[in-house]
Amino acid sequence: MRFNKTYLALAMSAVLIASGCSSTDEEGGLADSTQGTDASTSGYNDGSMAGSQFGSGNGYSSGSGSHLGPEFSDPNNPLSKQIIYFELDSSQVKQEYVPVVAAHARYLASHPNQHVILSGHADERGSSEYNIALGEQRAKSVERMMRSQGVTASQLEVVSYGEEKPAVSGHDESAWQMNRRVEVGYQ
Repeated sequence: MRFNKTYLALAMSAVLIASGCSSTDEEGGLADSTQGTDASTSGYNDGSMAGSQFGSGNGYSSGSGSHLGPEFSDPNNPLSKQIIYFELDSSQVKQEYVPVVAAHARYLASHPNQHVILSGHADERGSSEYNIALGEQRAKSVERMMRSQGVTASQLEVVSYGEEKPAVSGHDESAWQMNRRVEVGYQ
């Protein structure tokens, strides 16, 4: 199911304005977190797909029944990592994940018929509205990096689940770290 991105952005803006952006922990810096995410600069956050619908739970693509090549199941290949993790209250891709995003961008640019969904997620802290917006900003950061490396807009879809689909249950930093992510889901 595809969401109308424009409508979603307008609706989220209205909700954030109406709610006064009052929530906890992850909230304070959303406006600031959108700065510095230019794909041509360093300091990006990285991640993998642990516990996701697209991965095997270890940060690697499962490969079973997949239409993707063997490079996606080779743990030494950056394409096997399909989750980009983020710091608290940040949509900036960590430097350690720049090579992962770049590898996926190269693959997509050389396979123009391939399509991915970039699913943004947040931990449970903060309001639902804030976490949806933060998840979207995280996915858009990855999208911008990929687009700057030759991936077409038609190959990418951005979706935000906020805190609604945690990879790990728990109410501590170890769980929250795993839930602050963008999943790169090949279709």
